[in-house]
Amino acid sequence: MTKQGKSGTRAPEQTFEEVRYLKHLIQNAIPVRVRLGSGEEVKGIIEYYDHSFIRITRTDAPNLFIFKHDILYLVEEGS
Repeated sequence: MTKQGKSGTRAPEQTFEEVRYLKHLIQNAIPVRVRLGSGEEVKGIIEYYDHSFIRITRTDAPNLFIFKHDILYLVEEGS
């Protein structure tokens, strides 16, 4: 009898889609809204990222470095 759901291959650990998406947001200066685990929302433009955090540039408040593990979700803001 064979085990269901076992195909012998595993999903890749990383697809690098996050990197591609963040580069797209940065290159096109797309405004985003970031929802944090604390419930706070931050709006701005992503200027920089690495494996641990993103840097949000805001016009109406100080710029922020936000750890990725504190982010619940990130959405593009409408124009």
